[in-house]
Amino acid sequence: MIALSPTLELACDLIRRPSVTPLDEGCQELMMRRLAAAGFSIEPMPFEDVENFWASHGNQPGPVLCFAGHTDVVPTGPLQSWQHQPFGALIDEQGMLCGRGAADMKGSLASMIIAVERFVADHPTHKGRIAFLITSDEEGPAQHGTKAVVERLRERNERLDWCIVGEPSSTSLVGDVVKNGRRGSLGCTLTVRGKQGHVAYPHLAKNPIHLVAPALAELTAEHWDDGNAFFPPTSFQVSNLNAGTGATNVIPGELTAVFNFRFSTESTVEGLQRRVEAILAKHELDYQLDWALSGLPFLTEPGALLDAVAASIKTVTGRVTQPSTSGGTSDGRFIATLGTQVVELGPVNATIHQINERVLASDLEVLTEIYYQTLVKLLA
Repeated sequence: MIALSPTLELACDLIRRPSVTPLDEGCQELMMRRLAAAGFSIEPMPFEDVENFWASHGNQPGPVLCFAGHTDVVPTGPLQSWQHQPFGALIDEQGMLCGRGAADMKGSLASMIIAVERFVADHPTHKGRIAFLITSDEEGPAQHGTKAVVERLRERNERLDWCIVGEPSSTSLVGDVVKNGRRGSLGCTLTVRGKQGHVAYPHLAKNPIHLVAPALAELTAEHWDDGNAFFPPTSFQVSNLNAGTGATNVIPGELTAVFNFRFSTESTVEGLQRRVEAILAKHELDYQLDWALSGLPFLTEPGALLDAVAASIKTVTGRVTQPSTSGGTSDGRFIATLGTQVVELGPVNATIHQINERVLASDLEVLTEIYYQTLVKLLA
């Protein structure tokens, strides 16, 4: 058997633990042991049924660089559809590390740990502090994980200057894309009330489907903003419509519509809500709105962190990275509320959440070196 590198050995150990959200299955205990051995102070921070920890190293003047990530993974889906066992952590003939979490994001966690162990050994009196913020509640409701830890850190006035989140940001090659921000996510359930009746007697009923259709058409055609140099224009999407009793001869008395805004820094939560309410009111609907804010948009503009990450990618791979704010939400949205510069840098995301999730094993070695070089540029 070919000996694995430290990064791949740790990645395999993490993948073999079936930590389907919100379970951790010992992943964090393994990481905490490694960090404690490297001289980190360790602070478990469980909230409700979620395992989290905060760790830090260093006491010299200077900034705080945090590595953040999650040990939980999404469910496997049908096991018979996998080429290899999803928690087997097998490296196949093409050199791919296969398993749930290989890309999202146990490969990144392994790369972070190995890079930091090496950096602390090489630079024991480094500037500032290195921290880890790890949760097992990123793939689930995300209420008792990073969000709760951030609130605890805020209460303690913890300083957090820079953060690298290990989300799989790369598109085709490691480091070709880094996320320097994310759009906000504002969801809503719209309930429109009509009057139930027989389809043969529409004059005795009020069909909420007919009533809401013009309003939904106007909402979908609305131009919310133009975006900016970092964000595309805000988008509005209806994801679900539900009405009816199951009978074909009954006009329903109520309709629910679920919609979502992915919004840029050019729009505000309050502004979007006001505009939606104005359109609905114009159509004289009897309605109710139940809003749910998943996260505000955040942006890390070019500066110390983004420059160091880009320079490290260039040094290690020769590639010029492309900052991007595309994609869904991440735990970076919670960390950014501390005034922290946040970037997401991880392996290729082509197979995340899919059957047969996999990542090129050698890419994790590249990622480890990028993390190490970033530490050198910022804290050595």
